[in-house]
Amino acid sequence: MNKKYKVGSMFAGIGGICLGFKRAGADIIWANEIDKYACTTYRENFGDDYLVEGDIHDIGIEEIPDFDILTSGFPCQAFSIAGYRKGFEDERGHLFFETLRIIEGKKPRAFLIENVKNLVSHDGGKTFRIIYDALKEAKYHIRYKVLNSMEYGNVPQNRERIYIVGFLNKEECDKFYFPEPIPLTNTIDDIVNKTNKMDDIYYYDSSSRYYDMLNESMVNKDSVYQIRRVYVRENKSNVCPTLTANMGTGGHNVPIIKDKFGIRKFTPKECLLLQGFTDDFKIPEKVSNTQLYKQAGNSVTVPVVERIARNMIDIMKKSDRKNRNIYDSRIYDNVVTEQEAKCS
Repeated sequence: MNKKYKVGSMFAGIGGICLGFKRAGADIIWANEIDKYACTTYRENFGDDYLVEGDIHDIGIEEIPDFDILTSGFPCQAFSIAGYRKGFEDERGHLFFETLRIIEGKKPRAFLIENVKNLVSHDGGKTFRIIYDALKEAKYHIRYKVLNSMEYGNVPQNRERIYIVGFLNKEECDKFYFPEPIPLTNTIDDIVNKTNKMDDIYYYDSSSRYYDMLNESMVNKDSVYQIRRVYVRENKSNVCPTLTANMGTGGHNVPIIKDKFGIRKFTPKECLLLQGFTDDFKIPEKVSNTQLYKQAGNSVTVPVVERIARNMIDIMKKSDRKNRNIYDSRIYDNVVTEQEAKCS
């Protein structure tokens, strides 16, 4: 059966989740993003056939085409350890309810939600319980798991994210499984170019107020470093620390290495490679480095999403074959009550 499942993407950013599902064999038929610079990068790589640029609050259910799978990487800063952790007090935290509005209005066969690990523990678990219960009331059967990019995506970045998968069909949820860990074979040296000189803008020199501190602290050429206000932190595990959107608010937030030419920041291209984008992913010339760093930090690790997407699609295909390609759209009443238990 060669059916391609249709995907709608909320908070699409530069298309990391879309790319993961596209690699898994799905068709992206609708996407929405409010950030105009992210939209520029998205169009450069996916075209302009289905991307809707604008505020999701202004988009009616009737304006959105039908799809099989909804994806949503709603803004995570409201729940992030690195942010203020205001949760639903922050207007960005309210964007989950826009995801819920689309889920309830379109009733996709399945969905994937991605967010920061801290979403699970925020406010003593109350925030996640609100989200979980709301999805339960929408008649979905749910699994969720925190996955680290360096363990599940073979990229040398320490990035933990929660992935929530939901199915209307209980049997499909029962059969779904998250991917198993895989060995980390890619290293920083496989992604970050230390042998070719980068543009001078990426290097620290004596005119920088951080130069002396960096020069004294960065003694290991194999390590990745970050400036932490009054000191330099070495990441001794030889992987990149979590890339964040704050990289776009100041150079000291960008991971730093020492190459044969001096001390420099990772380039935006290298940050995208550390998110699992391939070398042929296009970077628009008219988008600034500030925006590109922000886009990389806001994105997902593409190979992790691809592995989840393949498992979701595989389950759906097997179910369709079993039912002679006729999808049973009945809505069941119960959902899973524990993460690793069968959906019930």
